[in-house]
Amino acid sequence: MGQGYKDDYKEVEDVNEMTNAKVLIIIPAYNESESIENVIDHLTDQAPWCDYLIINDGSTDSTLSICEQEHFHYLDLPINLGIGGAVQAGYVYARKNGYDIAVQMDGDGQHDIAYLKDMLQPILDGEADIVIGSRFLKKEGFQSSQSRRIGIGILSTLIRLTTGQRIIDVTSGYRAVNRMFIDIYSRDYPTDYPEPEAIVTAIMHRGRVKEVPVRMRARESGTSSITLRKSVYYMVKVTLAILICRLSYGFRRAKR
Repeated sequence: MGQGYKDDYKEVEDVNEMTNAKVLIIIPAYNESESIENVIDHLTDQAPWCDYLIINDGSTDSTLSICEQEHFHYLDLPINLGIGGAVQAGYVYARKNGYDIAVQMDGDGQHDIAYLKDMLQPILDGEADIVIGSRFLKKEGFQSSQSRRIGIGILSTLIRLTTGQRIIDVTSGYRAVNRMFIDIYSRDYPTDYPEPEAIVTAIMHRGRVKEVPVRMRARESGTSSITLRKSVYYMVKVTLAILICRLSYGFRRAKR
């Protein structure tokens, strides 16, 4: 029993340390009516000390109605901006409202808020500027399809070759950033399929990027918007974007 009380006290200390930082969870949502309630219920139950903001990205289903009826905290975009535009809107909100840490988290139920403390700790300890929740470090939980894992591996290799840094789960949308990168991403964030390019941007700004193991789930509802045809476009577009991003930063440094 004594050990149990000690563990409970340690948990209180950990939460108090977290609450000293002003944390915003950014939740981009496009047609997530079947999952958004569960996501917010889980979030508010497990991390009531965090603020959250749903970015309704021009949904055509009842996502907006649910946000209104349940009195969720949300920002309604008048048109669909895509994942990059929605996430950047969240970063703009975080910057303008003085948040210390911003966390990206999907609205489809794949990301587990139980790993939030693991993701925040390296930032709170001053060890990292950006923390990525990686499903591949321990290879637990939902691992995505084999074809997508191959594509992720190719992009991971490309990023290592262009930046010198190895990031394993380059497409993970579960991320936390500090105040410096809230400011950077609020002003300059990739638009279409932004996750790998955002890593290159972070490294070029000399950001310290760290991965922590997380367990992800399959989507609670709906299907991914990335079809086979879009997957080919994705690989070509992201490869070119990474190369252009790397070259542009090299050119800027050469001019200085």
